[in-house]
Amino acid sequence: MKVAAAGALRDVDPGVPLLRIRGVRKVFNQLEAIRNISLEIGDGEFVSLLGPSGCGKSTLLMMIAGLIPPTSGEILVAGERVTGPRPDVGVVFQSPVLLPWRTVLDNVLFPVELLKKRRASYLDRAMELLKMAKLEDFANALPRELSGGMRQRAAICRALVHDPSTLLMDEPFSALDAITRDEMSVELLRIWQANRKTVVFVTHSIREAAFLSDRVLVMGRRPATLVEDVTIDLPRPRHIAMTEEENFNGYVRHLRRSIEASHEGVPQGH
Repeated sequence: MKVAAAGALRDVDPGVPLLRIRGVRKVFNQLEAIRNISLEIGDGEFVSLLGPSGCGKSTLLMMIAGLIPPTSGEILVAGERVTGPRPDVGVVFQSPVLLPWRTVLDNVLFPVELLKKRRASYLDRAMELLKMAKLEDFANALPRELSGGMRQRAAICRALVHDPSTLLMDEPFSALDAITRDEMSVELLRIWQANRKTVVFVTHSIREAAFLSDRVLVMGRRPATLVEDVTIDLPRPRHIAMTEEENFNGYVRHLRRSIEASHEGVPQGH
């Protein structure tokens, strides 16, 4: 098991990291939510932000997305400082938030319209993504005709349609039942393997983080700091049966201890 010290910057390859966070702090109405977080994420990495509810994971993600500004510090994507929403960053929220009056295909193409790009130029890509997500037969269906897992897959296609370099995901499977959640995790990895986007995935599920990720960043209680940076050294492609293996469960135990220690204010040894 490879573990980097809290706050340490992991060397990534190739070249310059796609995402850099430097000394980021966020204060809401005199309440410090995030304190001095620094990290780097390489191109094509799948990284999860793990921690207890209310610890600031989603706040950090929304700052990366440019939807809220940091109080201090800076966030850079592809070497450019984030000052607002960016066309090269896609976001998937906890709820699919599909427009109920638009078909699945029209929902997937919605970012293309917002970016004032030619719809016809992206139609083939939209259909390719729907096929990859096993939704091609539902392109003309309305969201109400889809299951919860299907709607979330459509939301992932929508976030990828304009070919962003980075995909940010805020607990996208938390409202799903356990079996559907496992199925969605496998589907997400299949889609990610085909597209190899840089993914930052927020979750409070230890098993989900360990199953999906190249690295898991453990955040402590508010004001949130980076407690630990854990490399998940498991083979890909991954399958659900892997979650019953001892190597996988060793990561789960380690991550759980890290979160429990952060609750107690115990410094992490490495």
